[in-house]
Amino acid sequence: MSGVAQHRAPAWTADEIIVAAGVLHRHGWTDLRESHPEVHELSRLLRALPENRALADEDEKFRSPGSVRRKLEDIRTAHPAYKGSRTRGGEWTRRVAEAFATSPDDMVAIAATTRRLWEGSVATGDSPSASDVDLPAEAHEGRVILTHHLRRERDPRLRARKIEAVLRSHGALTCEVCEFDFGATYGDVGDGYIEVHHVVPLHATGETVTRLTDLALMCSNCHRMIHRRMPWLTPEELRARVRRVS
Repeated sequence: MSGVAQHRAPAWTADEIIVAAGVLHRHGWTDLRESHPEVHELSRLLRALPENRALADEDEKFRSPGSVRRKLEDIRTAHPAYKGSRTRGGEWTRRVAEAFATSPDDMVAIAATTRRLWEGSVATGDSPSASDVDLPAEAHEGRVILTHHLRRERDPRLRARKIEAVLRSHGALTCEVCEFDFGATYGDVGDGYIEVHHVVPLHATGETVTRLTDLALMCSNCHRMIHRRMPWLTPEELRARVRRVS
């Protein structure tokens, strides 16, 4: 027995699973063999990510074509339409596969955006930042847990009801963190504009019924700052930071 400690490869992240599922989706959720060009390309990209390079240098099996193929099988067999025996892919694998089954367009867009960020980070040597992605759109929340978040934010009825309730009670749409008012600053072009944020992230709640009290109105800057790092700050925590530096 050697004295070298054997370390288990880090678990696949939600972003990695989503991008891998995007490959499967392009090929109709068929079995992709280890020799498939896209399996090799995904392996190359994952191993080249700035945050993965040290692991890839230490372990030739880390995100190798063989390990990528095994993960693709985990994802493929977790898809609700799959009829055979399922492999042990874990909770995130199941959630991603189900999200691709129920919201394929959203998930394909998220996978594509994440991949573009990765390719840019490989080219520059910098890890992609959450602030590189506009919200609400395709991304920082380009994790499966936030697929539901994006779909909810895109529901114009939910957004409209929240805005209507705030206008009825306060008479203006201001950021709940810094009190910025788009209409007061930009005139008619800013009237009625505000971004909507889930106060409790959906990765903490799981599937849930979203109520108006679960949503907060924010300016674009504060919304970005809340999503800039994990775990997310709450609106109250970000408000306290703003007050400390103002």
